[in-house]
Amino acid sequence: MTFDVTADAYDRFMGRFSEPLAEQFVGLADLTAGQRALDVGCGPGALTARLVERLGADAVAGVDPSASFVAAARGRFPGVDVRQARAEELPFPDGAFDVVFSNAVVEHVGGRDRQRKLVTEALRVGRRAFITTPNRRFPIELHTRLPLVHWLPDEVSHRAYRATGKEFATDVHLLTRRSFRDLFPGRVRIVSLGLTLVAIVD
Repeated sequence: MTFDVTADAYDRFMGRFSEPLAEQFVGLADLTAGQRALDVGCGPGALTARLVERLGADAVAGVDPSASFVAAARGRFPGVDVRQARAEELPFPDGAFDVVFSNAVVEHVGGRDRQRKLVTEALRVGRRAFITTPNRRFPIELHTRLPLVHWLPDEVSHRAYRATGKEFATDVHLLTRRSFRDLFPGRVRIVSLGLTLVAIVD
């Protein structure tokens, strides 16, 4: 899934969640000078900004499938290597990064096979990985702001999304703690922040 919106529109819609979450997310990683980090699905750069603050632009890279988001991130962070690419097909060699981050992307790439591919790619290019996704068990669905609808069977919830003008949510594949863990081939810690689940491989 590619967001067909401007970077400013995305910031207005998601900024209230992405900005504070980015700070909390990066804090979990205990980054140190000299490390290289990749932001997978960087969007306009909320998380990228936190990585640049800690590591410097030369040590940070980002990818996003949206041309408008890539352009926005390149404009905001001239020294960062920002590329247009899908999370399931990262244009970097094995072990290129000390840490790979992906903030609320995995639910947008498609079904379980594509979600597993995102995880596989993150673990291929990074020595450690921190991946977040909205918690399906949380009563408010992050993307639509609707309560409880996402707990209904897909056929019913999709009708509700269409009826409320939120048809985009039919392409969002939410995860529970268990289904999130099942995407990983080996050991992983799943940390719940309430609204958000964080998978940590270190």
